[in-house]
Amino acid sequence: MQFGFRILTGVVVYGFALMLSSGSQAVEIEWAEVDAPGNAADEAVRHDRTSGYGAVDYVYCIGKYEVTNAQYAEFLTAVATDDDTYGLYNLQMGLSPDGGIARSGDYRRSYSYSTIAGRANMPVNFVSLYDSLRFVNWLENGQPTGAQDHTTTEDGAYTFVGSTTVGEFNRGSLIFLPTEDEWYKAAYYDPSSGVYFEFPAGSNSITCAESGVTSDTANCNRAADSLTEVGSYTGAASPNGTYDQGGNVWEWSETVFSTGRVLQGGGFTNVSGILSSRNRIKDNPSNETYVQGFRVATVPEPSGGLLAMTALLALGYVRRVLA
Repeated sequence: MQFGFRILTGVVVYGFALMLSSGSQAVEIEWAEVDAPGNAADEAVRHDRTSGYGAVDYVYCIGKYEVTNAQYAEFLTAVATDDDTYGLYNLQMGLSPDGGIARSGDYRRSYSYSTIAGRANMPVNFVSLYDSLRFVNWLENGQPTGAQDHTTTEDGAYTFVGSTTVGEFNRGSLIFLPTEDEWYKAAYYDPSSGVYFEFPAGSNSITCAESGVTSDTANCNRAADSLTEVGSYTGAASPNGTYDQGGNVWEWSETVFSTGRVLQGGGFTNVSGILSSRNRIKDNPSNETYVQGFRVATVPEPSGGLLAMTALLALGYVRRVLA
């Protein structure tokens, strides 16, 4: 399905940003602001012979880190204890050596979820696009507790009808899965110079290495053997302050690509070249593998640098175009 337009009003955006900073929720997302609205698209030609990605005409925020096992376990505890109607938990999360969430109990006595020792702050994996969208809905709804229904996971930013039928983004919602352009800009675009880098560490080359402070490195080609904790490549942030947009896990985006959905960034098993902005792949949105995860996005927190933007929002609307 093609997604339409996202409309956000300034007053609602401002109030919601303050709520996000309150620290009153079980899951807190640390945001990186992606500025420089109206930037030009990247002219580099990708491997599928397309170009023109990364242009975004509004300020937004994207998760500084991938969603972690600890955050996803909170989600499961809230909505998948009595019954996991839509299969938000994949058994491989607890069985695979690369998984990070254990489940105990059964549907007759209620499930309980816990992170596996040493893996709480690693990115969640074995999640489908639909799992990712339901996590977004849960955040959008204020992280409620209860069955998987329209008050928790089945409505909010995206409306589900059954297990895998999902409608377009619901206008006025404030948390979302990033589009391909939003993800691409956050990873590769440098707002200070106005240029795009090839790799999401502010560089045109990258080395697969163990985590640490070294610049231009990432968790790829099994250099760290498995997943690493989010943000542990401290010297390799993107120009927008995000971490691990290259390596660790491939990340779902909202964008439709042929019969699938776009995945970006490469995983810990891929050689360094796969982390390049030149790559563009799709996958079946139902697939759940050990190298697939996601991060979320939202509207920005107000700051001194955003006062002009806030004023414009108060006068009208910002349109977020979803591919």
